[in-house]
Amino acid sequence: MPATLSYHEYHLALLKSLFDTLRAQALLMEQVPEESNQLFLERFEELIEDLERGQQDSLYQGQDILCQIISRYPQIAHLIPRDLLWYFGGDCLHFMPDEEIANYQQLDEQQAAALDKGEDFDWVSARQGAF
Repeated sequence: MPATLSYHEYHLALLKSLFDTLRAQALLMEQVPEESNQLFLERFEELIEDLERGQQDSLYQGQDILCQIISRYPQIAHLIPRDLLWYFGGDCLHFMPDEEIANYQQLDEQQAAALDKGEDFDWVSARQGAF
């Protein structure tokens, strides 16, 4: 991913990648009835479309979807990028250790300070340095 992506674009790209990975997972289709999987994937795709349109109220739906992946498909929960858990926040934070949350909080503070100064903030580069 190019470092020039905005914070939102970066996380949207991660979400799309996770969606493609889940769709391709054979385990997903074997563990839960096919109709249930199809509905889940449709909701996931709607989330992506809503976020592409800039509908920030979809963040709650994102929390729900990520938490469902963890509870419904624990064998593939490790495929969720940690950045997405932080991005969606809320109940997703229950799946992150305190140390990791502290690192993300520092990144958010750095981002806020840069934006307050009118400076650009490269989330991807800052994240790589923090972790």
